Amino acid sequence: MKYICVVCDYIYDPQLGDPDGGIAPGTEFKDIPDDWVCPLCGVGKEDFEPLQ
Repeated sequence: MKYICVVCDYIYDPQLGDPDGGIAPGTEFKDIPDDWVCPLCGVGKEDFEPLQ
């Protein structure tokens, strides 16, 4: 499932991960460390919602 940042609309796609942020492709959102932040605007995981 993809997740969207409610602040800047960045979409986290588990298939892509966030290699620049240290998140390997294939990493589910729930498995991302709690201190990870949005690569575009810098907010935390709490500001992401499941993408419908």
